[in-house]
Amino acid sequence: MRLTDLLTPRPEGLYCPPADAFIDPVRPVDRAIITHGHADHARAGHACVLATPETLAIMAVRYGRDFCGRAQALAYGEALRIGDVEIVLRPAGHVLGSAQVALTQGGVRAAVSGDYKRQPDPTCAPFEPIACDLFVTEATFALPVFRHPPAETEIATLLRSRDLFPDRAHLVGAYALGKAQRVIALFRQAGYDAPIYLHGALEALTALYERCGVALGDVRPVMQADKTALAGAIALCPPSAVQTPWARRFPDPITAFASGWMRIRARARQRGVELPLVISDHADWPDLQRTILETGAPEVWITHGEADALAHWCESAGVRARALHLVGYDDEGEQSDAAA
Repeated sequence: MRLTDLLTPRPEGLYCPPADAFIDPVRPVDRAIITHGHADHARAGHACVLATPETLAIMAVRYGRDFCGRAQALAYGEALRIGDVEIVLRPAGHVLGSAQVALTQGGVRAAVSGDYKRQPDPTCAPFEPIACDLFVTEATFALPVFRHPPAETEIATLLRSRDLFPDRAHLVGAYALGKAQRVIALFRQAGYDAPIYLHGALEALTALYERCGVALGDVRPVMQADKTALAGAIALCPPSAVQTPWARRFPDPITAFASGWMRIRARARQRGVELPLVISDHADWPDLQRTILETGAPEVWITHGEADALAHWCESAGVRARALHLVGYDDEGEQSDAAA
């Protein structure tokens, strides 16, 4: 059978005809398979949604319990058959509950990565390569300049800054889903056990992570803190809140931003970030290459990001490649969530 009989791009998103299902569709459909809970991949209004239990819980927190007509949970490694297609979800290592979608029919397998990373993350299951005939990948950071350092070294940089400036608050911009909780967990791994303060936009999802068994220690709402308690404290907020009146409650804050884009120092300067932290929940250039080779796929489709650059590398490595340039997916995965 042809690969396009199993999977094909359509305006709504990637479509599996034999299962009559879309993966991360950008508009309401009858049957959606959702890879993870970021708003550019998980939208409300579908008739039926299939996802991991954690992703369904995230969507319920964000959109309300009636976010779809019917929700169906599928745990990692469980197989579901729709018609002649077997569907299996495997960890993507992106955020809590994130999954790759493996579609198999007639001995042919396509694996759709969604967003993913290969760095360790204490808040979610690690990425598992899937042997397949077609690998569909993102390419957010598919340029040679993007080589993410270990996240632990970036956290150590901030903690050294706190030691140098013990009376100044450190205000860290971090996306509401995944990044904020990972940064908190990394602080705990580094031995920082003091209270960490949260902007109100981060509270609900952080509480969900803890209900799902992710230990984050003593986290407190900023709004309930006395201003004197915020001196020397670490606080997390959406990136968009760093330059708003909300931040004025902090005494002489040092601003930080946790993002893969902080590799580009001009972006940090544009945002007025004093302490850029290169912490990304997406695969960097070497990890994208490594992942493609580990799947053994003779053909790769690239959904969004620096698709042409990655396609060129694939062709040079002897792998057929197709840049899809799908519309509707943000480069850093959660730009629209910064104020949510």
